[in-house]
This record gives sequence, C-alpha cells and structure tokens, in this order.
Amino acid sequence: MSDDTTYGVGEGPTANVSVSLHSGNIAAVRARVGKRGFSAYVDAAVQRQIERDNLAELTNAHEAEQGALSSTEVDAARALLRGDADDAQNAA
Repeated sequence: MSDDTTYGVGEGPTANVSVSLHSGNIAAVRARVGKRGFSAYVDAAVQRQIERDNLAELTNAHEAEQGALSSTEVDAARALLRGDADDAQNAA
C-alpha cells in the first residue's frame, strides 16, 4: 500500500487507532453490538458524522450565496434523503 494513496469516506483498508471515549458510551455500544462489533459500530458512526458535516458545509455555502432555503427546498431534500423523492415530486 502506497503512502500517497487517498481513500474516500468509508473506503480503503482498516487500520487500528487509539481513541478515548467516555465509559458510558463504551458500555452503551458494547450492550448493543458486543465486543466483536464495536469497531464496525464506531466506524459507521464516524462515517455518518462526516456525511452530516459535509451536508452542513454544503447547506451553509448555498445559504451564503443564495439565502435561506425555502420550506419547499427543505422538503424536497428530506424526500431525497428518505428515498421518496419521486413521491414528493408527484405530490407537488
């Protein structure tokens, strides 16, 4: 594996890292997934947070250029995220 290889979010080989978590969070994750599912659960949570951060950045950039999103735009975006965008377009 080359050091200059770049991977997108959720891509590439896994690697061990050390992180500090609150004991209550550790216990809650282990209660949900057990010891063997811990890494996958945390990795999925990190990926979701990155996706949310990216969405917030896009939203902020759009609003800085175009002004606040309308309720129609927000509803359409929610429909896309839920996977029912076709239903929302047909209702409009």
